[in-house]
Amino acid sequence: MIATGRLPSIFLAHGSPLLLDDAAWMAELGAWARALPRPRAVLMISAHWSGAPVTLGATRPTPLVYDFYGFPQKYYDVTYAAPGAPELAERVHALLEPAGDLGAVAAVADAPSRGLDHGAYIPLIAMYPQADVPVLQMSIPTLEPGPLVELGRRLAPLRDEGVLIVGSGFLTHNLRAASLADQRSVNPPSWALEFDAWTREMLEKRDAEALLHYRERAPGVRTALPTHEHFVPVAVALGASVDGSESVAFPITGFAYGSMTRRSVQFG
Repeated sequence: MIATGRLPSIFLAHGSPLLLDDAAWMAELGAWARALPRPRAVLMISAHWSGAPVTLGATRPTPLVYDFYGFPQKYYDVTYAAPGAPELAERVHALLEPAGDLGAVAAVADAPSRGLDHGAYIPLIAMYPQADVPVLQMSIPTLEPGPLVELGRRLAPLRDEGVLIVGSGFLTHNLRAASLADQRSVNPPSWALEFDAWTREMLEKRDAEALLHYRERAPGVRTALPTHEHFVPVAVALGASVDGSESVAFPITGFAYGSMTRRSVQFG
């Protein structure tokens, strides 16, 4: 059934191309999607596309972006021909462009030939394997969490229009401390555990103030996040959850690849 009420906003850990061979993780993502109302469209904010102003890609069927290196050929042969979402792109323009007070966050550009990257299509293969839900990908216009929370607020009306707003990244992302061979990490490093626990607590409390200042307040942040593009999509999902009474749930938890938390978040 297509959603007729308010959809949640979510943040998911998108794994790597190896996720496609991880039957248990794929099953978790699939079960999560089946537990949600079926969206009319997905608005995807992936860690793998940063650029100002806000830019909308793949408004028509476009080849995927294989933005990874050194993997077996089979991962470059993967396809995911989801329909484009030009009507959703028009709606995003309408929601953001009248707000001239956010600079690059409020401006909107189009890149219809920019395909979905692996932070978008890998989890979508698990969640909507028939590729029958229209998908629109949006660039991350800034790595500052404050404007991204506000961006989520501006996008929040889409939730009442059958759109699933998805932030895709990793709450911890240190490639130097990662091991792709460690499919399920039973002994992640202390800094990863501490940062994951702090983030969980702040999200449960919906403590936006703390999350806006996570770079100064969170334990282990410098090791957990040498760069920040994988964390900040959660700020958009949080911002889109405008009702402070909405529930916060973690449908997927645990660690993978040595130090990367699989924690995924559902608001509402």
